Formats: sequence, structure tokens, C-alpha cells
Amino acid sequence: MQSSKFLIGAFLVFLGAIAFAGKAVLVRYNYIHYHVDTVSLLALRMLFSAPFYLVILYFQNRKTAKVPHLSAKEWAWMLVIGLVGYYLAAFFDFWGLSFITASVERLILFIYPTIVVILSAIFLKKPIFKIQYIALIVTYLGVMVSFVPDLQMGLQKNLIIGSFLIFLSALTYSLYIIGSGEMIPKVGSLRFTCYAMLISTAMIIVHYFLAVNGNLFAYESGVYWLSAVMAVFTTVIPSFMISEGIKRIGSGNSSIIGSIGPVATIIMANVFLDEKISSWQILGTFVVLAGVLMVSWKGK
Repeated sequence: MQSSKFLIGAFLVFLGAIAFAGKAVLVRYNYIHYHVDTVSLLALRMLFSAPFYLVILYFQNRKTAKVPHLSAKEWAWMLVIGLVGYYLAAFFDFWGLSFITASVERLILFIYPTIVVILSAIFLKKPIFKIQYIALIVTYLGVMVSFVPDLQMGLQKNLIIGSFLIFLSALTYSLYIIGSGEMIPKVGSLRFTCYAMLISTAMIIVHYFLAVNGNLFAYESGVYWLSAVMAVFTTVIPSFMISEGIKRIGSGNSSIIGSIGPVATIIMANVFLDEKISSWQILGTFVVLAGVLMVSWKGK
């Protein structure tokens, strides 16, 4: 029975990580074939996913005898966390993908656990252990190795801009991870995710009307199918698969299995986007994975 529980959990994390990895490929596919702008595409993704979170929140509140009551200060904190985590992180991610490949995006984004360690040391005074220092060096060395072909040719302007935007996405997501530690125990992880996602949806819609203010429903049908797939299969479903998987097998095992994500992105980007894979990129990816796993395993 215990073995069956572990296998199911591992399978859920594995599929969830691959599904999450497909998001970057879908975004790049949109930019290449449909040319929808960043804000509009993000707005469509959030609009398609929001109803699921509304329904989940409704049933979660119904089955709970007492819905957690938040003070005005706590709601303000919840608002900040939602804006940082699911609005800014997603916006920088989508924007960055308009400049760089899906493979590079996933590699840079995957370093967020190392940023969490650094920020926790700065703001929360949490000590960094020797193995974590080594892991940080290994991780960023892996990123540099991946960029060797680009360094040889001279870094392109788009690569610098895109990489910086994806780093900002990883940074803001790391802030979200740190900030969520106070709120999740109060409202529960499921309700917290729903709150954060709905807050970010409202913000991206405001952003859309301020920055674009066009007809969000005037694109060809392929855009909406793409957005729906992105919302359901690379956002909503994997988020719950990963959560359930972690509950069954623990965060340490999940971090190891979840490291399939960047590898899956590289493969899918090669198959569906015809992105070329260099030997330096493969080597750098596995070096980054090694560093991130060292951080994750220590923080288990």
C-alpha cells in the first residue's frame, strides 16, 4: 500500500513537471505563429484559468465549517503576494519569452530555489550551509556553461534582455515563495493558491486595459485554443498534481523528480519549435540540475 502511494505520488509529480515545462513551448509557439502580444496572451491565459480557481475556492469554502477570517492587514499582504508571485513573475516570464528560446527560459527560471536561499539569508537571517554555497556556485556555473556558444559569438542584445527578464521572473517568484510562508498556514495551501491566482488575474486585466485596450476576443480561433490548453494543461492541472504528489512523497523526492522539467522543455522545444540543442546547453542544464538538487535536498 505504501509502495503504491509512493508510485502514484511520483507519477503525479513527473507528469506535473512535464506539463509545467510545456508552458514555455506554448508561449513561444504563439509568438512565432500567431504574433499575439505579451499582455494579451497572459490575459487570455489568466481568464481561462480563473474559473477553475473560482470553482475550487467555492467548494473549498463550502466543505470548511469555518472559513479563515483575514484582517485588513492580512488581506493587504495577500494582495502583495498575489501581485508579486502570479502577476509580476508571469508577466516577466511571458515578456522574456518574446526574446529568448523556451530552453534558455526554463534553465534560468529553474534557479529560483537558489534565489530563495540567498533572499532568506538576507531578509530572514537563515544561515547558508557549506553545501548550499557549493550548490550556488555549481548552479550559476551551469548557467554560464549553457551560454558558452553565445559568448563565443558575442552575446546578442535579445539574449541579454530576455535572460534579464526571466531572471526577474525567477526573483519575483522567489519573493512569492518566501512571502507565502506566513499566509499558507492561516488559509491553507489550496485556498491560498486560489486567492493569489484570482488577484493576479484582476491585475493583468487592469494591465491589459491600461496598456493595450483592444479587443481581446478578435484573434483567430487558434489563439484561444492555445490559451485554453495553456491555462488548463500547463497551469491548473499540474499545480494540483504537484501539490498532491508532494503530499504523498515529500518535497525532497518531488524536487528530484521535478528536475525533469528543464530537460522536458529542451526536448519539446526541439520537437515543436525546432530549437537547436548544443552540447554546451545539455552540459549546462545537467550542471544546473545538480546545483538546484543540492539546494533542494538540503532544504528538505
